[in-house]
Amino acid sequence: MLHIRDALRKVAKHARYIYVSEVASTIHLLQHNITIMSETMESEANTSNTTTTSATEELKETAKRKSEEGDPEKSVKRRRGGGRKKLLRPGERYIPPPQKRNPGVSFNKEHFDETTYYFEGGLRKVHPYYFDFKTYCKGRWIGISLLEIFRSEFRAEPLEYYIKASKLGRIRLNETPVEDLSITLRNNDFLRNTVHRHEPPVVGRPLEILEDNGEVLVVDKPASMPVHPCGRFRHNTVIFILGKERGICGLHTVHRLDRLTSGVLLFARTLEVSQRLDALVRDRLLEKEYVCRVRGEFPESEIICEEPIMVVSFKVGLCRVHPKGKECRTVFKRLSWNGHSSVVRCRPVTGRTHQIRVHLQFLGHPILNDPIYGSSAWGPGMAKGGLEGMSDEELLKAILEEHRSKESLHLLDIPDQSMAQGSDIPDQSMAQVSDIPDQSMAQGSDIP
Repeated sequence: MLHIRDALRKVAKHARYIYVSEVASTIHLLQHNITIMSETMESEANTSNTTTTSATEELKETAKRKSEEGDPEKSVKRRRGGGRKKLLRPGERYIPPPQKRNPGVSFNKEHFDETTYYFEGGLRKVHPYYFDFKTYCKGRWIGISLLEIFRSEFRAEPLEYYIKASKLGRIRLNETPVEDLSITLRNNDFLRNTVHRHEPPVVGRPLEILEDNGEVLVVDKPASMPVHPCGRFRHNTVIFILGKERGICGLHTVHRLDRLTSGVLLFARTLEVSQRLDALVRDRLLEKEYVCRVRGEFPESEIICEEPIMVVSFKVGLCRVHPKGKECRTVFKRLSWNGHSSVVRCRPVTGRTHQIRVHLQFLGHPILNDPIYGSSAWGPGMAKGGLEGMSDEELLKAILEEHRSKESLHLLDIPDQSMAQGSDIPDQSMAQVSDIPDQSMAQGSDIP
């Protein structure tokens, strides 16, 4: 308003008399001019601010870009998870970080659809199919070439087989085909070997479900059939047959039965029920009984065996009584005797691998037709009272040679990738990493 007063003074200075209408008109004109000037100044100020802000942002972006270009480590860190790989030194090989396994993942339709069954001569058979064996680099392999590892630990096939497989692109390291097996392995290396898999047959009769109430599933498992994928078996297992033929998946294994053992098999339908049953197993509140036919005349009175058991070979599934083994307790009672063999009721109090079979062998009454503990490789005394005069290595070699000569190595459940030609069986180092979920490997307490 100061501009208006100045204008009025200027008008009054030049004219003594002025009409009110003229003054009002002048004031209105001045206000109009002032409004235009004000809007013009404000527009220029806004334009200036916008230009300044845009320039400031551009400077910041330029500085940020130059900073990242000058510091690659910082750039990678900011883009973490964006697919940028760590910068490698000349000659250095990229190794992806190991993938974290999800223990809750079970088998699903994708696994079940890998192949199909067919039945022949009363047996359930599996059409051959392609399969990927996977493994991360083991500690003992670090710094060793793939060629040497195949030569020393994968003797199921001659070295030429692996050389040919690599040239065909079937052997991959960190998902990249390996043509030169002289490459040296490093920690976290991921190996994949594609094979054409042939599974052994099992009994062809259907699985009978005894109970399914939404909390537990009870199955009558026939002999010859493993509970879950292991060794040379995958589709010819209880878990896969239930999934493929009954559409049942996501089961939690409460206990296991040996492949050659038939009987009642209990699964939990939910994790909560599985945990409750596992607690009963740990607290030994869940009792289990087995019936088996053994050699000779078993004593008529109740027999309790508490000999400790030690594992000699996990891959062959070979155990023996040994002072350094784990404590065990099995209660036996003879049910019948036919002049040649006895039927015995067995109640394992603890749950060691092959506990019933090892204890019966120790007592001098191995189970009839037991491919391991009924083998003549144990010597004339069949290890009654304990093994003497033979080392574990000699025992393992003798058992393997006996079954190799009889072409019955499949009875030992040796994995496809571990059918060694020597006396020792290497680890199943190409075992499927993600195929055996934790809930299917529960430590049951009734493994005979």
